[in-house]
Amino acid sequence: MKKLLFSFLFLCFWITSLAQDTVYKSQTNVQYYANSINDKNSYMNERCVLDIYYPANIKNFATVIWFHGGGLTEGSKEIPEALKKKGLCVVGVEYRLTPNVSTVNCIEDAAAAVAWVYSNISKLGGDTNLLFLSGHSAGAYLSMMLGLDKKWLMKYTIDANHIAGLIPFSGQCITHFAARKEKGMSSSQPLVDELAPLYYVRADAPPLFLMTGDRELELWGRYEENAYMMRMMKVAGHNATKLIEFPGYDHAMTAPAFPLLLAEVSRIVALKVEK
Repeated sequence: MKKLLFSFLFLCFWITSLAQDTVYKSQTNVQYYANSINDKNSYMNERCVLDIYYPANIKNFATVIWFHGGGLTEGSKEIPEALKKKGLCVVGVEYRLTPNVSTVNCIEDAAAAVAWVYSNISKLGGDTNLLFLSGHSAGAYLSMMLGLDKKWLMKYTIDANHIAGLIPFSGQCITHFAARKEKGMSSSQPLVDELAPLYYVRADAPPLFLMTGDRELELWGRYEENAYMMRMMKVAGHNATKLIEFPGYDHAMTAPAFPLLLAEVSRIVALKVEK
């Protein structure tokens, strides 16, 4: 907790120093697949887009790529208000939804969006060494799949270990219930297979900061999934995994989580600057 407090105080100083002089710009509905892929698919044209909110007069800024929640069946891209005017770039990603497509397609879209940011963020002043993946619920699941199962980003010759940090909000660590439904399973029947972040625990993964609501108020088993994820990451030798539970908060636990996301970003940025 002392490290988090220090990071939060550093963040407050950093934000205050930037607030008066920073100018922010936005780009909306940017397609992240190549036009040759998108032209003949109206659903991809509609869903495979992202919004960018960035500090226009800061160089080498960090970027949070934010995946929206909604169980992989609903939801749309967003730039969370809590992340605006903080000296960061925020990218809100929209992706195709089940049952129109498979869970695999959702992960593929998320990977394509990250690859687009990786290839283009430096043109806006961002640092590709400071890309963070985050999101709530289904979005948290997508962020963990990309950061732990290296094959999704490797398609774009990106090593997932290059991601600066994974900061999922109440993410599903076992196989997502949308994927289980595709197999004819009920949402209460657990499964850990190749579509589970938990399947890919490894020592060399990016820093992982897990956050959930109260274990008694969360979606069934969500805290316990994250607690087991933390334990197995540590068993695998990953010492940069931590977990925070927010007492009194249900699955909609983003309010207390956003300040800790910002503190974690500032902590990692400070470490990289020191190096």
